[in-house]
Amino acid sequence: MPCPVKPKPLQSKASLLSIFFKKQHSWLDGLYERSYSMKMGQVNMPGLDLYMVNQLDLVRRVLIDDVEHFPKHEMLHDIMGPLLGESIFTTNGPQWRRQRNLLDPVFDLHRVQHVFSLMRAASQAMEARLNAVEHGSEIDVDSEMTFVTADIIFRTILSVSLDSSEARKILDAFVIFQQESPKIALRRMFRLPHWLVWRRSARRWRHAGEQIRAALAKVIRPRYDAFHAGGADALPGDDILDAILATVREDTGQGFSFEEILDQVAMLFLAGHETSASALTWSLYLLALHPEIQERAGADVERVLGDAEPELGALKQLSFVRDIFREALRLYPPVGFLARECTHATQMRDKRLAAGSTIVISPWLIHRHREYWVNPDDFDPERFTREKPLRDAFLPFGTGPRVCIGVTFAMQEAVLILACLLRRYRFVLVPGFTPKPVGRLTIRSENGMLLKLEHRER
Repeated sequence: MPCPVKPKPLQSKASLLSIFFKKQHSWLDGLYERSYSMKMGQVNMPGLDLYMVNQLDLVRRVLIDDVEHFPKHEMLHDIMGPLLGESIFTTNGPQWRRQRNLLDPVFDLHRVQHVFSLMRAASQAMEARLNAVEHGSEIDVDSEMTFVTADIIFRTILSVSLDSSEARKILDAFVIFQQESPKIALRRMFRLPHWLVWRRSARRWRHAGEQIRAALAKVIRPRYDAFHAGGADALPGDDILDAILATVREDTGQGFSFEEILDQVAMLFLAGHETSASALTWSLYLLALHPEIQERAGADVERVLGDAEPELGALKQLSFVRDIFREALRLYPPVGFLARECTHATQMRDKRLAAGSTIVISPWLIHRHREYWVNPDDFDPERFTREKPLRDAFLPFGTGPRVCIGVTFAMQEAVLILACLLRRYRFVLVPGFTPKPVGRLTIRSENGMLLKLEHRER
């Protein structure tokens, strides 16, 4: 069976100079062969001491058991600040706990189910776009997955469908933000002064974040003002922004300020469209690479849904489709690297970590680790029913207290979109095209994802 594409690892550990130039392009480019079997590695940079931790009990210690001593790295705040501000993605300590406690009820199971009809409407709009594509045409499914997941976020959070011209501005700005972010991070890692290098990159990066926030603020501001003018009566009660507006702290009776809401919605936009778009794009690539699995999944969808509109109860029967998405998440986890800061001197294996050291836990490496998975580079959706993954070896959404707040939302969205696509279309590899995985904020294909779209006979 064909093996899914991945960047060719280096034969030996890269030098600091090589890391400096390679990782400006992609975080994946500095990995070497032993990265996929080691338990812990170390890189000493001018600006920080970095430890790559793959050993599962240490992963659990950092992300679950001793999480208070390993907060999110402040560098994440530096990189993501122009886009996400003070959101739960970037904050730590009491500020993060207050925000998380306020937001958790917004993403409980009832609320996610409540917005299902809005998800379905966006999926139906996607089908209408693809129905207009001629049978056998080549399309960039990366662009389509990016659009439909952004549309779902706009509909479910803001009750606004995504206009194509406005979408292009936002999505183009996010591409720029992605491209420039590794350069900003490396400047910090190598302790280079802000004024010395990448001044144009820094301007493009900051402007892109501001563009996205401005587009979101334009939709949020009227709703925020109406709520504070009219109270709860101003809320139609249909979307996630309504729930955020109505959320208050028990101790003060105060809700989120406008800037706090903008920060959280920007975070939800990033987490809800960018990560889902990445995983769905790779899912379609893997299905095109393995047509026999695609046909089996299509038959399952046809059996369960037929010509009926997708309903939540029916989607729950599509366990094979769900496992396809989980396997795509394993091979191409949207967030490939999780950075934490060590707040106190500690021991890990044979290494003494000083306070302030950087710990990186990599779902990309752990999901492909030679010791934790059988044939780790193969696409095998049935592994999730045939063999139980090792505890803590599958973490596409993170784990522990800081597990992604939108896990249920993302899984519901993914199964819905894949079901709609598999029922109507077949995806076929384009001869000569090979995707190029790059790791930036998320793991995407640098050259898009060109596939042939065939309409199924019905």
